[in-house]
Amino acid sequence: MARTHGGWLVGLCGALLCAVGWYGVSGERYEARQLPYLASATIPGAALIVAGAVLVVGTRRGTAEAAGTSVENAELRRMMGRLYELLVEPEPTDAAAGAGAGAAWVTVPGGARYHRSGCSLVRGKDGVAPVGATAVRDRDLRPCRLCDPGTDGPSAPGADG
Repeated sequence: MARTHGGWLVGLCGALLCAVGWYGVSGERYEARQLPYLASATIPGAALIVAGAVLVVGTRRGTAEAAGTSVENAELRRMMGRLYELLVEPEPTDAAAGAGAGAAWVTVPGGARYHRSGCSLVRGKDGVAPVGATAVRDRDLRPCRLCDPGTDGPSAPGADG
């Protein structure tokens, strides 16, 4: 409440300074004699009007926000949770991982690279097949640059296909 009254008082002082500056400028014929009135009254008066408006509007906005803070915070938390769900992919389950779920390395038909079974470049693609170290050598497959499957060999038994 004090900030609101103070804001109105500051704005009123600014308006009075603007009026004094206008009166001083209007009584002078030459621009060189008008500049002191602009610098000492009109410009500071305009700044005080803006400062008073900020105090009044800021106080009113603050009391309006205080009433709905808990509701807005809950809504913000809900929206942030939803955004997190959209941005972060869930870990694939065995059923969703496809044919290469048990293999350490997989490849796609006609592909020139081999990937980890959870690599995002092959996830959801048709024809994903497990591949072993022998097949990697025979087909001259290169490691994926994204998932970096390494050369330590597949861990799944029977993946030497």
